[in-house]
Amino acid sequence: MFVNPHNAPPPDLRIVDIGAVLPHETSDIQRSSPLIARLQEADHFTNPPLVAPAADGRFVLMDGSNRHASLRALDFPHILVQIVDYASGMVELGVWQHVVAEWAAASLRHGLEKLPGAEITAAADTSAIASFSLRDGASFGIRAPGDSLRERNAALRTVVDTYHCRATLYRTALTEPTRAWALFPKALALVTFPIYQPQDIIAAALQRAYLPPGISRHIIHGRALNLRYPMQQLRADLPLQAKNRQLADWLHAQFARRSVRYYAEATYQFDE
Repeated sequence: MFVNPHNAPPPDLRIVDIGAVLPHETSDIQRSSPLIARLQEADHFTNPPLVAPAADGRFVLMDGSNRHASLRALDFPHILVQIVDYASGMVELGVWQHVVAEWAAASLRHGLEKLPGAEITAAADTSAIASFSLRDGASFGIRAPGDSLRERNAALRTVVDTYHCRATLYRTALTEPTRAWALFPKALALVTFPIYQPQDIIAAALQRAYLPPGISRHIIHGRALNLRYPMQQLRADLPLQAKNRQLADWLHAQFARRSVRYYAEATYQFDE
């Protein structure tokens, strides 16, 4: 289904039980630890996580796993989310590639060779769960020990763990190594991943067969950003229905004050 992104509908914003939101990837401790401290002191909740409805009334987290994990760590019973159905035509699902920098290529290769059950194969192997292109020109793939979703995703987590905490990791949309070397002078490897389908993301969440952080890439047309919703209302000891009435009143006021603007063009943000 194709929907013109220049006519994206207003965002479907709701407050839901935090336990009903299921991640499809592990959270990034490097990013969530400082986020917990910021959210604990924050006056406003700025960017709601994006979720897709699942068949059983729960929601699959598409983007925002660190915000979700941080609020769970702070014992929030509810979370403000934006709901977007995969079938709406407003979701593009892709992948982030990884640029591995400031580490030794020999250490990377040695770590991958020690992975239990994983097999180093040709870079062009279509069954590879990850493909590596090194700055020195070498290339290879990694094959999982089995074909099930749980086996493939578990193996992929061990692959990313090999460099995640030892090297500097950048996410990129680039797939051409020479362009990555130009943009990241200290890079030693470009890691590329296969394309995933919505059913892969939903299955990973429902089966708890999590992907590593920073691989799935959801582009949402009509994404809500910079809400500045009062954290006091999100923290309040109120029933879920009452919180959603407050949210609806707050949204009506924002539109009435013309505080909401829709930008249809692709943008780069320099304030992250």
